[in-house]
Amino acid sequence: MNFSLRIALDTQHIDWQASPKSGVWRKPLAREFKEQGHATSLVKFEAGAQFSEHDHPLGEEILVLEGTFSDHTGDYHQGQYFRNPKGFRHAPFSEAGCLIFVKLHQFQKTDQKRVCIDTNTANWQKLKNEIKILHLHQHLNEQVTLFHYASTEVLANLTNDGGAEIYVIKGELSDADGRYQTGSWLRIPHLSPYSFTVQANSTVWLKVGHLFKSG
Repeated sequence: MNFSLRIALDTQHIDWQASPKSGVWRKPLAREFKEQGHATSLVKFEAGAQFSEHDHPLGEEILVLEGTFSDHTGDYHQGQYFRNPKGFRHAPFSEAGCLIFVKLHQFQKTDQKRVCIDTNTANWQKLKNEIKILHLHQHLNEQVTLFHYASTEVLANLTNDGGAEIYVIKGELSDADGRYQTGSWLRIPHLSPYSFTVQANSTVWLKVGHLFKSG
């Protein structure tokens, strides 16, 4: 929870931890308190697993990585991104099992928009070279985006006011400190410069502008 530190975790080498509900497992990446407050995690539902009805005081942000995640609003398949704001209640489940990337209790107080985007069918924009971009959400200083790199690219001396957070959905990034393959999660502090080489056929989730140096 110290946002002034640069963090890089390979989730492939983090053990699953049991949640309060049978058949639901978690890999905590950042957590304020044990079962409440700010949390970023990978969550795995075994087939047939479910949670009782609940809400999240400062919202819930989810990207479905594998399988199908469901609640009373419908089924969300691999590649779907959604945001449930404060006041939204649901009892999630998965009939066949799923893996999701989850951020809890991190909405800005004025962000009340519910978002649901199927990244498989959405209209990606093509940038220079072989880069495609899909804007997922923006509110004030916060922006959430997907990038797909068809060819190897060098991203040099990037800086974001408010920091940056990265999840490697597919492929690999590398920098002077190491290689970050599928499943890697990185957090870069407010105003810290960073550079990466992105390998061909990589897809990356990026959030910027939401982190500030902690006291």
